[in-house]
Amino acid sequence: MTMNIYNRFGVRTVVNVTGTVTRLGGAHMEKETLDAIWEAGQYSVCLEELQAAANQVISRLTHAEAGIVTAGASAALTLATAACICDLDVAKMNRLPDTSKMPNEVIKPWHQISGFDHAIRAAGAELIGVGIPNSTTPPHEVHIIRPRDIETAISEQTVAIAYAARAESHPPLEEVIALGRRYGIPVIVDAAAQIPPVENLHRFIDLGADLVCISGGKGIRGPQNTGILCGRSDLVASAALQMLDMAVGSFDAWQPPASLIPKTKLKGVPEHGIGRPMKVSKEAIIGLLVALERLAADGFADRAAFLRTLLIGVGDRIQDVPGVRLQITEDYPGAYPMLEITIDEQKLGKSATDVSKQLKLQGIYPRDRYLHRGIVAIHSLNLDTETANLVSKHLAAIIRED
Repeated sequence: MTMNIYNRFGVRTVVNVTGTVTRLGGAHMEKETLDAIWEAGQYSVCLEELQAAANQVISRLTHAEAGIVTAGASAALTLATAACICDLDVAKMNRLPDTSKMPNEVIKPWHQISGFDHAIRAAGAELIGVGIPNSTTPPHEVHIIRPRDIETAISEQTVAIAYAARAESHPPLEEVIALGRRYGIPVIVDAAAQIPPVENLHRFIDLGADLVCISGGKGIRGPQNTGILCGRSDLVASAALQMLDMAVGSFDAWQPPASLIPKTKLKGVPEHGIGRPMKVSKEAIIGLLVALERLAADGFADRAAFLRTLLIGVGDRIQDVPGVRLQITEDYPGAYPMLEITIDEQKLGKSATDVSKQLKLQGIYPRDRYLHRGIVAIHSLNLDTETANLVSKHLAAIIRED
């Protein structure tokens, strides 16, 4: 077996066909991105100037007024919330996460609330869920939430409306944005896993969202600990101020890049804001920008077609097995394709869970999200020809064994 850097430290490598999950390290980066990260590490730069340069790239590709690189989409969500609480009020910035006696409520439909929303609460916000679970239907279903359900929760304490962009989310984002505009309340869109397609880089901004959070380590295939926060220039500036090291000696002598930070609107400099634990390195910023520009230039259609071919090859060895049904699907239109293997336990003599467990014993980690439906899924994010052949070999051996 070929030794690698992980083996040197006693860590085994695994085959990630689960998808973009952080627990398996996310997406593999391309050589061009890795080379850029190495080169970036050979120099020192002013981080605010680097973020100002990132602002130009991100705003161009997302159609937003401004954008910065964050330490993941979760950090983007915390900083977005902090920006909506504080705007450009430095005194408020210095108080977070203490939001006593200041507006701090963020409204979100109940069916979109998840553990990821700790990122919203981390800024000192109170999360207000709206909508009613429907007790007469399966527990994961809810009554359709309408704009007026959100509207009834709006008060003087409301600082933002949060929205998780996914296929099942309701009400339609366009209606939520219109409601936010009517009341002058920013709408934060969590679009962490919505890239590709490339058009989604700007779709939510084009619809009128005030802030959009995107993962850099998922479909963009940048560093796993990067993300993008883009949107209104004043809110992005607030987020940047609360993340960057702004402990300067003299406010009068301080000259931040005007394209990112409007000094004339500030009454001072925040002292190591709520985003200080979420600081992002110069190497990670460069890696994200290179990966982002590469995705935008190349698109995704050719790679998606290649990945579908690999998935077909993975399924070839088991397509004739009784009790096994194959289908190539996507999480949403334009996303990375995956191979769903539906297993009839009675015919095959083993369950989807059994197959998943045996694959993991071989160091292959499939997507387990659908095991309760009898489905083992092979996600294509990190597939190449060699990996696809390896997965196909072990999958066939497990499925066909007596």
